[in-house]
Amino acid sequence: MTEKKGMAINQKTAVILAVIVVIALVGAVWYFNRPAAGKTQLIVSTTTSFFETGFLSTLKKSFEAQYPQYNVSFISQGTGLALATAARGDADLVLVHAPSSEKVFLTNSTGVNRKIVAYNYFLLVGPASDPAGINGLSIVDALKKIVASGEAGTALWVSRGDKSGTNTKEIALFKLSGFDTTKLVAEKNPSGSPWYLSAGAGMTATLQLADQKSAYTLTDIASYINNQAKGNIHLVQYVGPGKDMLNVYSVIVINPSVKNYRGTFDAAMTFERYLLSTDGQNLFANFGVAGQTVFNPWIPLKTANTDTTTITWIQNYAYINGTECPTKYRVQADDLYK
Repeated sequence: MTEKKGMAINQKTAVILAVIVVIALVGAVWYFNRPAAGKTQLIVSTTTSFFETGFLSTLKKSFEAQYPQYNVSFISQGTGLALATAARGDADLVLVHAPSSEKVFLTNSTGVNRKIVAYNYFLLVGPASDPAGINGLSIVDALKKIVASGEAGTALWVSRGDKSGTNTKEIALFKLSGFDTTKLVAEKNPSGSPWYLSAGAGMTATLQLADQKSAYTLTDIASYINNQAKGNIHLVQYVGPGKDMLNVYSVIVINPSVKNYRGTFDAAMTFERYLLSTDGQNLFANFGVAGQTVFNPWIPLKTANTDTTTITWIQNYAYINGTECPTKYRVQADDLYK
């Protein structure tokens, strides 16, 4: 009886402690995301690459210095979750990198006033031993060899598997190479083990898993450089910048007519215009990781119109019906598209 009583007391104590921890965590989340007194809170749902490289801290400091009436909070997650968060009414705008998903976000009447803000490239990386022998190949040929090697039991692939912008790009690249990733994930190598693995996590965790497994993976260049510089990974770049590896970042404001709208349209538009301003574009241009620029501003490239090849790549990849944002998805845009 005494032993049972002791167990009951321990269980009760554990429950109380668990409740205290939950309350503390909720309090911490509220504390660090609460708007400062007299300021309008602006919530931006965005991607992991901006957070993990430290860019969001730079952006917040710069924007709030110029617009002290606003307090900006970021929710960092994969593009799929970022868009879902905004669709639920839990964000005022999104900063993402998956044009196909962004198109759906617009056509569902959830987002308006989409504008491209920056670009860089995805990379195919893998172990220095290069078990699939992809060094020097194009992305299509490299993925074909990785699939063949995976099926033969000599190579592994790690996918983010989280509906992020990187995962969306990965699926598209495998499709371009003639493969359906829903079938690849179910395949087994000769030893009976899967060779196409899903991390279901952010970019840093995915890169670390690929490093641990001596596997290949797709990554945005910013996250790769950041993790290399920190010594988190030792993966080697095999396929680099080019048309098929393009990565484009866009900002979309939440449609003020949706039922779960937070009522911050003017603040969200101020933030968007800042990203498109000279100051905002300079933030992308001047932000570096390990001495390397990782985000290229879109506006100066488009305005200068000298690198027509890259401009055409971006327009073909990221434009929707020939424009950054079709007219019917523009709300009080004024001169935004001139």
